[in-house]
Amino acid sequence: MAISFNSAITQNFEEATKREWLETNGLGGWASSTLAGLHTRRYHGLLVAATKPPVGRVVLLSKLDESILVGDQRFDLGANRYPNAVSPNGYVHLRSFSKKMFPLFEYEAEGVVLRKTIAAIHDENTTVVLYELLEAPSSITLDLLPLLSPRDYHSLSHANDAIRSEGTFTDGMFRVQSYDNMPELFVSIPHSEFTPKPEWYYNFEYLLEQYRGLDYREDLFSHGTFTVQLKPGGKLGVIISTDNPTGRDAFSLADKEMHRRERLLDALPFRDEMSETLALAADQFIVKRGEDQNTLIAGYHWFTDWGRDTMIALPGICLVTGRYHDAKNILRAFAQSVSQGMLPNRFPDGGEEPEYNTVDATLWFFVAIYKYLHYTHDDAFIRDELMPILRDIISWHDRGTRYNIHVDTDGLLYAGEPGVQLTWMDAKVGNWVVTPRQGKAVEINALWFNALKIYSELASRYELSQEATLFARRAEALKQKFDEVFWNEDTGALYDYVDGEYKDAAIRPNQLFALSLPFPLLEKSKAEKVLRVVEEKLYTSVGLRSLSPDDPAYRGSYGGDQLSRESAYHQGTVWSWLLGPLCSAIVNVEGDSGRKRTRDILEIMVPHFMDAGVGTVSEIFDGNTPHTSRGCIAQAWSVGELLRAHVEDVEQRP
Repeated sequence: MAISFNSAITQNFEEATKREWLETNGLGGWASSTLAGLHTRRYHGLLVAATKPPVGRVVLLSKLDESILVGDQRFDLGANRYPNAVSPNGYVHLRSFSKKMFPLFEYEAEGVVLRKTIAAIHDENTTVVLYELLEAPSSITLDLLPLLSPRDYHSLSHANDAIRSEGTFTDGMFRVQSYDNMPELFVSIPHSEFTPKPEWYYNFEYLLEQYRGLDYREDLFSHGTFTVQLKPGGKLGVIISTDNPTGRDAFSLADKEMHRRERLLDALPFRDEMSETLALAADQFIVKRGEDQNTLIAGYHWFTDWGRDTMIALPGICLVTGRYHDAKNILRAFAQSVSQGMLPNRFPDGGEEPEYNTVDATLWFFVAIYKYLHYTHDDAFIRDELMPILRDIISWHDRGTRYNIHVDTDGLLYAGEPGVQLTWMDAKVGNWVVTPRQGKAVEINALWFNALKIYSELASRYELSQEATLFARRAEALKQKFDEVFWNEDTGALYDYVDGEYKDAAIRPNQLFALSLPFPLLEKSKAEKVLRVVEEKLYTSVGLRSLSPDDPAYRGSYGGDQLSRESAYHQGTVWSWLLGPLCSAIVNVEGDSGRKRTRDILEIMVPHFMDAGVGTVSEIFDGNTPHTSRGCIAQAWSVGELLRAHVEDVEQRP
């Protein structure tokens, strides 16, 4: 699906700055900005390098602002926001933007048409920028102004005397190490001249940071200007990297990267516009962890890899796309990190020990393994490497592990203690847990039931008959108890969580997992009622609300400072990833007759591919119309679940 915008969008400041493009490099780094070329986030940059994949991210080169000189006329193509001003406003020359494999910009001014393509190179902290002079009455001069912000990607840069103001420039190659704790930056611009002029540029403003209640002004440093002469039909390839690119050609690197992405599409079980778009988006989340492991980034621009997100996203990101080796590598990496029967919730940025404050990541691990076996039939890996770990996980849950996670006397799984948040509704500000769900949560017990069923199925497959029988009986007893404890006759739905005598009747999407997982729990009439309630109260065109608008605690807008954002995060905010479980639930409940409805649900999402993060799927949206996109512009489980539902539930593949 080639996504394109004409000048009605690209030359409209509001429209061009609210849409963002993203190029990732398979290490956890990226290049990203808005269509206008005006940064609105601290996370935007032309080279954001992951120095310890997938973490250690630093913004090395923020921008490369272009100007073209035609005779005695100068046209600036860049755009920056300062206090009370936008200067320059080069987007007025941007006649089109498109994206399929790479972001592609076409500028037009005074008879000159200049095409720019940006590509991040896989497995390298390298960005290439390709310029092609498509039309011109005569030769032009292209000036390139590099603006540096060598810093951690969460911070901002401010003018200081410690930065190294001089680099070296030889034969079209500029190199500098701005600070001792930063990687060296290489900028290769063949046939260029360099005019040194070291100086700070002050007070760049990032409007989305301001909206988020954070510091939003930054100073950027430039060492000088590169100048290149281009003839009509001429080309220029720029390489920006943490490695010395001497002897490399930017166009060859881009061609190689394009062929890599084309091979990803060839591996799809079938090809249509939706599957191609989502498969290319899915590729952005598969990254290296260390030298020999893979993992999934939860979302761009600020998340790293989270256990829960990885296991939910893995079937869509890796399995339906045929990337079985990546899936196996990821499952193995997380299996090696299991501790006291728990998968890590998060690997911190600084390389500290993993955090284990999650109850559901471990249970989603069972589902991901079950899906992996369905796609690959890799019995040796499951039987020899993973079965002992799954057995140990169940044992730890039976006897109790961290955070009071344990199987209660009724067979249901209890989790939680005051001050911690263990489910996916995990917003917390200071000591305030926004959505406390301590006790027996509905989706946790649906997942626990599936874990027991999956283990029983695997045990039977591998001729462990005693275990197969034992866990099949446990699962059946749990199914009966689940119905007794969670069914709410008053609402025709399921309680969200139960803690002793307290039963929370809030209408949330969590009950959907009793219908959507590989092994549903409810008989048909109750399943139909739950599905009806979820669709009536929670469904929107871009996902499911996290809380019914009828609830007094409902918050329909997500934004503002951290307190405002977190208090709305799971209190009405729409989550697009939940469309995947919704589609699976519809098919599980309605059978083949429900597939057309799921197709319609997914097709309604297609316009979003042209909004926010171009060609990908956002993390969240406002609960109230018009459901403005918020949060990360690219979220792994959003992309993964839409792609999985499209392939499995609509097209019935594999």
